[in-house]
Order: sequence, then C-alpha cells, then structure tokens
Amino acid sequence: MEQIRVEKTASRGIVVEKVYMYLEPDLTPATGTIADDQVQAEIEKFEAAKNAVVEELGQLAEKNEIFAAHLEIANDFMLQDGVESKIKDSKSNVEQAISNTIDEFAMIFASMDDEYMKERAADVRDIGKRMMAVVKGVKLPDLGVLTEPVVVMAKDMYPSDTVKINPALVKGIVTEEGGVTSHVSIIAKSLGIPTLVGVKGILSKVDDGEYICMDAGEGIIVVKPDEDTEKEYLDKKAAYEQERARLEGLRSTPAVTKDGKRIYLCANVGNVQDIRNALPMNIDGVGLFRSEFLYMQNTHFPTEEEQFVVYKEAAELASQELTIRTLDIGGDKELSYYEFEKEENPFLGWRAIRISLDMKDMFKEQLRAILRASAFGHVRIMFPMIIAMEELKNAKALVKECMKELDERGQAYDKNIEMGMMIETPASVMLADEFAKEADFFSIGTNDLTQYILVVDRGNKKIAKMYDYFNPAVVRAIKQVIEAGHKEGIKVGMCGEMAGDQKAVELLLDLGLDEFSMSAGSIDYVREQILNRE
Repeated sequence: MEQIRVEKTASRGIVVEKVYMYLEPDLTPATGTIADDQVQAEIEKFEAAKNAVVEELGQLAEKNEIFAAHLEIANDFMLQDGVESKIKDSKSNVEQAISNTIDEFAMIFASMDDEYMKERAADVRDIGKRMMAVVKGVKLPDLGVLTEPVVVMAKDMYPSDTVKINPALVKGIVTEEGGVTSHVSIIAKSLGIPTLVGVKGILSKVDDGEYICMDAGEGIIVVKPDEDTEKEYLDKKAAYEQERARLEGLRSTPAVTKDGKRIYLCANVGNVQDIRNALPMNIDGVGLFRSEFLYMQNTHFPTEEEQFVVYKEAAELASQELTIRTLDIGGDKELSYYEFEKEENPFLGWRAIRISLDMKDMFKEQLRAILRASAFGHVRIMFPMIIAMEELKNAKALVKECMKELDERGQAYDKNIEMGMMIETPASVMLADEFAKEADFFSIGTNDLTQYILVVDRGNKKIAKMYDYFNPAVVRAIKQVIEAGHKEGIKVGMCGEMAGDQKAVELLLDLGLDEFSMSAGSIDYVREQILNRE
C-alpha cells in the first residue's frame, strides 16, 4: 500500500474504484525532411487531415459550444500558413510541420501568467492531436466504450476527451498534467466527479484494473489499499455524499449572514458554457466575464455583431447580473493575429485599458456590443487596469459616444448601464476615494493587486511563497477600497482568487465585502460560511 499526496485538487470528492488507463496512441511526429518533389503531397496530406478535423469539430460544435472555438482555430489561416510554410521552406514532413506549428500556437497561451488563459493551450493541442491522428491513420481512445464504474487515469485530457464522460461510469479522474482551470477540471466540477490533476508519475505507479482509494478534497491517492483502508474510504465517501447533499440543499437559500447582511455570490467565467455550468449553484450573477477569451480564440478582432451574439446569450442566462470586463490583453495575453511590440516589462506596459483607449475603433466595437446586450439582462461594464481618473472618464466618454450611435440606429440598450472598474493596482487603491465618486461599482482583482503591492511574480517558483494575499499590506489595501466605496454608496466586490478561498471568507466579511465572485465549484462552500456568519 502506498499513499500519494497531491497539491492540485480540481474537483472534491471521495472514490473507491478500479483504474481505467486512458492512454493515447504514439503520436510522435516522424523525423526527417522531404525532397522538393514531395512538398505538394505533404501539403495535400495536411489539407485532408484539416478537412477531416474541421468536419468532426463542426459536428461536435452543434452539441457543445466549447468546440466552436476549436473550429475557429482549426480554420485559422495562420495555422494553415504555418504548417504549409514549414513544409515548403523547411522541407519538414507534414507530421513535423503540424507538431511545430501547434507548439508555437500553444506557447502563446502556455506562457501566460493567468492560469485560466494558460490552460487554453490544451485547446490548441487538442486540435493538433486530432490532426496528427488523422495523418498517422490511428484511432484515438474513446471513453464512450466504458461499461462499468472506473477512475480514469490519463497523462492529460482534452476537451474532446471530456465529451464522452458519463458520470454514472466515470467516478473519478486523475491526470499527470493539467491545471485546475483546464476544461477537464471545469467539466469535472460541473458533473461532481472527484478529480486530481498534475499528479506527476502516477501512471507508472498504478496498473490498469487495480483498485485505488482517492480523497480529492484532501489530495490523497492510496495505491493498492488493504481491506481496512478500503472500508475507511467507503465510510468517508458516504459521509462526504451526505455533506454534499446538505450543501446542495442550501443553494435555494440567499447568502445572508445571521446579522442580516445580504452577500452576493457570483461566478467568474470565460464563455457562455461556463455560465451554464455555474447556474445550478444558484448564483446571483456573473461577477467577471473575461471578454478577452473572444479575442484570443479568434483569427481576427471580433466584430460588434460577433460579440453581441455572445454577450446577448450570456445576458439572458445571467439576467440578474452580468459584469463584462472590457478587453484585457497585453502583459501575458497575446493575440495570434496582432503583433505586440516587445516590452522589457510587459506587465507594466501597454495592456488592458491602455490598449483600448489607444485603439478606439476596436474598443467601440466591443462597447456597442455590450450596450446592445444590456437590453436583454442586467449588464454592467467593467474597465480593467485603471490607474488615473482621466482613463476612467475617457472610457466612460466613449461609452456615451456609442450610446449616441445606437440611438441613431434605433437600437435598444440600458440607458442607465452601470460602469465600474477593477481595483488591481496600488494607484487605484490610493485613489479609491476619488474613483468611488466616478465609478458605479468596484471589483477587487486580488491576483494582480497582490503581485503589484508585494512586487512578487507569482509565476516565479523561487519567490512563490512570498505571494500571499493575507499579507497585511494587501489586507489594508482591500480594507481601504471597501471603505472608500461604501462612503460613496457603491457596491464593492472581489473577483480574484481570494474571493473563493474558504480561509478568507471571515476576513472579507469583517472588511465589509458586498460581492464574492469565484469559480463555480467554490460557491457552495462560501455560501455555507456566510449563512453561519454571526
């Protein structure tokens, strides 16, 4: 018997079940270059593979919108140009050309600091995997063949793998790679499947068909458990399921503390499917809609109409509140179709609201789309990375310009739409009392705020332990912002990771936070703490 401890819990739960090894065929690209007279044949192989993948993704996109973005990437002219240029100019065989181009695309996402965006590299690699399988003529594994309950173990799982997940049979998931914001993590949470990700070396420690015990909440896997251990985990599983049922029973209860303060529980999302996954938690709305996802998984700056369709659907689903953060790119977030100038310190450079205010036409496309969507629900506009009053006023002025343009078109919108801002820099904290007179609401982004206040790069492993939003400097900043907002009568929310941290709930309630916006999987636990608050 061996006990393995894991750091990355993607979805809580306890399971005692046998293992199903979900292993992919060898998709290593063939080595070697090609002759000039082989170029056209290799290009045709790629085109055939691409067409087959596009057809397959088109069918999947009709059932699950996750694959609409995959379809865009597969059709991306830059992907095609990248593969074809490697075949023509470098004389790469088609397998090497696909592999290298996919690596380049995936690196755009993988190099980002934002965990949510970093995990989008898996979407790109999913497409590459499909294309490589077609070129090699091999069949990919299929979870649809399962006939009995199992814990699925895999090196990693992609969105296309998760489509076939049947929660009646997939009782747990363990992957060697991946993060807590990956598609498999999100889907596992929505389906209530205990999941651990990033478990290095686990595939070499477990055999197919072998029973394991897993407590995903505690981050424990027991390999080759004895009879007493199995019984212990079965008892823990029964107790956990009773607890989950109790928490789910609280979902219909508004989050009100025992002393009568109403707290709003919202979800952070990157697309419409994320909203659907969060709705069963009885959320009070969406506290952060990351609109950059629309830009980053596209082949061009999305048009007003393309954005409107998405925002409208989101507004109808999250009718109580939909807070759309305007485009937040730059820093670690790049676009495949727009070349940013290299900057020595990109996190301190041309990003977020600075880009939007410089690229006014692009910004107004987004603002008009958001305004039009506001006719279908309670939509709020949130501006990121504001550090000066001039920026906030200029952004609001552009909203007013867009309102006039929509009036001239005769298109409906919420004429009293709320316009707020992220508090995520020391400057915005210091000026919070002034901003509160101009903004309709605040949302504290603790991820960047902590990084900037402590001058700690959370992606740097050598100093990662210093990244701590419980640091007194960060706590004082949060307190200052909440007090400034309340003095002017505006609501103050939080959409950073701290909002979903159970250890932080009591502190944030003490400080007077009005709205907690977090990943959907944390909402039940935070709700209970609020309800028990004296």
